[in-house]
Amino acid sequence: MACSVEIVCVGNELLIGKTLNTNAQWLAEQITRIGGKVTRVTEVGDDVQEIASAVIEALKRKADFVITSGGLGPTFDDKTLQGISRATGRKLKLNQEALRLVRDRYKEMSVPKRLRLTKPRVKMAILPEGSSPIRNPVGTAPGVLVEFGNAKLISLPGVPKELKAIFEKSVAEKIREKSGNLAFYESSMIVRGIVESALAPLIDRVMLGNPRVYVKSHPKGGEGRTGALIELHFSSTEKNRGKAREQVIKAIIDMVRMLGKRR
Repeated sequence: MACSVEIVCVGNELLIGKTLNTNAQWLAEQITRIGGKVTRVTEVGDDVQEIASAVIEALKRKADFVITSGGLGPTFDDKTLQGISRATGRKLKLNQEALRLVRDRYKEMSVPKRLRLTKPRVKMAILPEGSSPIRNPVGTAPGVLVEFGNAKLISLPGVPKELKAIFEKSVAEKIREKSGNLAFYESSMIVRGIVESALAPLIDRVMLGNPRVYVKSHPKGGEGRTGALIELHFSSTEKNRGKAREQVIKAIIDMVRMLGKRR
């Protein structure tokens, strides 16, 4: 059974429309491909209470993983770990392992020794008690893992290349293991000349006959237009990719047959 994952994206820039939330899209795609199930994506501003509330709500919904992005840097508005501290009741404390990771990164960047651990940089090593820092292979702020009950809270930097590097190297395998190494398969087909309202009952019939396949329609033209174009997306998650692929192909064949009977 797929493990549940909630994503909490932090940053005022997301809420005012300055920055497109590509992190959420990328994480959701990667998590789905390795057998996880993203049940919710939440965006909050750089506010400790808002972050804490989003994390608490995710924990109440018993998410297996709560992944945050953004808010781990050295500036005053990087408040994600403060929010997690409040949500979990764990005090913030200087983490020596995280401090070593930060120091080593600045050393690799040839920053003079006397400037490596300024107060803002040390801030990136102040984590909730009991946390485990996760090495950031391309940036300075470590990722953070907090185990809380049966859930794992994982905080990733907001810089996309850093988020991706940490996720691929240190997070993906944790989700894969929890999901039991489930495999995801997807495929799409394009349907022309039929409006979505007429396609809806066919989708229902295909899904009824293929209960392990999810079918979603994505209109590319307006309802009622004779030249309507619709993408049908078929997906399945199974114990192995071959089985998932087999089920998706059968569902596509069923849909093609039903469409053929309409002509």
